[in-house]
Amino acid sequence: MKKGIHPQYREVVFQDISTDFTILTRSTIAAKEKIQWTDGKEYPLVKVEVSSQSHPFYTGKQKIVDTAGRVDRFRRKYGLVS
Repeated sequence: MKKGIHPQYREVVFQDISTDFTILTRSTIAAKEKIQWTDGKEYPLVKVEVSSQSHPFYTGKQKIVDTAGRVDRFRRKYGLVS
């Protein structure tokens, strides 16, 4: 491997901001914040909006989207009623 061209691969903590779920894994992502993990060490922290703890596919809580109602409102709003 050439030196200086590869990103640093290190341990990082990912935190789901909606459920406060955290996981320690390895990544090359850049992080501005740090967090102290249960082992007493400090790791870079990356906050995410969706994880396996909050994603509808994994939780089984699917949200039903009213797409037909949206289309009808759009057509009425812009005079495209047929």
